[in-house]
Amino acid sequence: MNRLFKVLTLAIAGIVLLVVLSAAAILLFVDPNNYRDEIAAKVEAATGRSLTIEGDLSVSLFPWLAVEMGETRLGNADGFDDEAFASFDSARLSVRLLPLLLRREIAVGTASLESLRLNLEVSSAGSNNWEDLASGDDSAAATTANDAAGSGLAGLDIASVEISDAEIRYRDRQSGAEYTLDDVDLRTGRIALGEAFDVRGEFDFDAKPDDISGKLSISGVATVASDFARIVLDELVVDGEVSGLAKDSTDIGLAAASLQVDLENSRLAPTSLVLTALGLTVDAEVRALSWASDLTADAGIKVAQFSLPELLDLLDIEAPETADPNALQRLSFSSDAVLDASALTLSKMNMQLDDTTVTGELALPMGNDAPIRFDLNADRMDVDRYMAPASEEDADAASATADDFEIPVEMIRSLNARGNLRLAEATLSGMRFTNMQLGLNVSGGKLQLNPLSAELFDGTYSGDVRIDASGETPLLSLNEQLTGVSLTPLAQAMFERDNITGSIDGRFALTARGKTLSAMRQNLNGSMSFELADGAWQGVDMWQQLRTARALYKREEPPPAKTPVQTEFSSVKATGTVTDGVFSNNDLLAEMPFLQLTGNGVVNLVAGEIDYALQARVLERPEFVRGASDAELSEFTEALIPVRVRGPLTDPSVRPDIEAMFRKEVEDSLKEKGDELRQRLLDRIAPPADASAGESAEDTEAESTEPAEEKSAEDQLKDRLKKLLER
Repeated sequence: MNRLFKVLTLAIAGIVLLVVLSAAAILLFVDPNNYRDEIAAKVEAATGRSLTIEGDLSVSLFPWLAVEMGETRLGNADGFDDEAFASFDSARLSVRLLPLLLRREIAVGTASLESLRLNLEVSSAGSNNWEDLASGDDSAAATTANDAAGSGLAGLDIASVEISDAEIRYRDRQSGAEYTLDDVDLRTGRIALGEAFDVRGEFDFDAKPDDISGKLSISGVATVASDFARIVLDELVVDGEVSGLAKDSTDIGLAAASLQVDLENSRLAPTSLVLTALGLTVDAEVRALSWASDLTADAGIKVAQFSLPELLDLLDIEAPETADPNALQRLSFSSDAVLDASALTLSKMNMQLDDTTVTGELALPMGNDAPIRFDLNADRMDVDRYMAPASEEDADAASATADDFEIPVEMIRSLNARGNLRLAEATLSGMRFTNMQLGLNVSGGKLQLNPLSAELFDGTYSGDVRIDASGETPLLSLNEQLTGVSLTPLAQAMFERDNITGSIDGRFALTARGKTLSAMRQNLNGSMSFELADGAWQGVDMWQQLRTARALYKREEPPPAKTPVQTEFSSVKATGTVTDGVFSNNDLLAEMPFLQLTGNGVVNLVAGEIDYALQARVLERPEFVRGASDAELSEFTEALIPVRVRGPLTDPSVRPDIEAMFRKEVEDSLKEKGDELRQRLLDRIAPPADASAGESAEDTEAESTEPAEEKSAEDQLKDRLKKLLER
């Protein structure tokens, strides 16, 4: 950048020098037009470039030494286009003759330059067409400046400078970038070294391939140091209109109370700047800015409050629709910023987003493979405010859309970031988290959220979540734990139901593969365990259901309903495995004040269905069994009661199978009665040995009647069995 500035200075100074040389030639020769070839030869010998003077050279001598030059062109460097490196249509310079001769003071009138064309170019090989002019000139420029400062030439005095219809074009064949300043008009007041003078100008600009263009005007008060090493711009104002930044052209402005440019050391002294663009106002306190080698800067930045939807609308970007229409309306930002070759580092950040304050640090790498680093803290955030609004009409569509949601593998593969975010309070999906901590590490297509922890609903959550998107199919790994989380608000937030109390502890170690959430759910595998403690299932009174089912089976009057309708439990726990989205469990154990449940079953996480076969045993604790008779207690405590739980997870049916309980009792009674009758029958058919001693004629008679009696016994057995079965 320093060399480019020097080239621009040398180009303009060279043109002025040409005019001065021409003036000197006029003093020696009658008609300077006769010596165009000689002037061109000297320039070519000094620069290696051709000089063509097509216009006339004219002169006036007294009291001003004035020279006017017509159309002139300076050729391009070897290896570049045939178009001229620099050209102009006309130039005029006048100097008071007597002060120059008597006091060596340069009192210049108005210096004018019309239709300057300057073409700067970088070739595809990386060379440029100004290096040969700038090389070796550093010491010469310093010598010239020193000579000027130490001689009478330090009394340089120019009435004004006028540049009109100029064009400066920069093209980079390597990157394809092209920047153009066109229709440049510049006017100054009286210029004297070390003294302030007015500067006013305007120009059009165009930047490709970004397709940004516009028209800007500039005004201020400038001071050039006597050694040409420093320029001061006071009351600087730049404003205009820019196209390409937004869907429509937008106003832009820059203001500075004072800019002190140290040309010798390529740096800017501390200053204050105000930038306005796209409805934003940015205040910058520049502490240091240097371009001696790489661009470096140190500044404090403050962005005044603005509306993000309004900014996005200006940029022709559709603003996200939010559940709260007032979300994203108040955004402001302040930070210290340090820029160097490796990164832009923001420290002491303070961002206000609606009712949320975010503080911390952020480092953005500058064109290297280093990760984005951040360490942020937020006081509170209601994330639900920023989610898309939901409606009953599109609830099913939203659910289907969620199932079809694709894991953003391309985004994960492109990210390279590492840092921590801490939120004192956050609300997400109706769940309120406190002391939330989120650690992010993502690179090479692998994302990890760890540490991941929060306090919620009187308990805690901790987890380690990983997504490996480096392969063709993403792999999700979950290792999570819940401790002491209150069930009522959790069920309300997750299932919109509030019919359960108590707390839950849980552990989940799961993996899944798939490109969508639905596919991952179908390929979910791993292990799960949970325990519910000290709560109640409201809306279901299992003891009342057992008593009612027994009464109906016995054809008795059902017991009166009790309030509250609930089933209390002290513990419900289970462990199991997940295979292809189905949780299988064989050790469910539920402890209640009057009942113990054991059993097994499955939960289909894909379909959201549950199917459990349980065995209930009523405990001998009359103090907990309300209103039960001794007969009821006796029957319940002596039997295992089958219980079936099935249906949707959000509202399963729970039904005790009293019929099955009494069916077993009947079967046992039938077996007992049958054994007794069978023995009696056998006794009649084959009496004991002592009863048959001493056969007589009666035995003969008995034998003759045996078939009839035997048939009667069979009928008797059938009748008794029939009566028993009819009981």
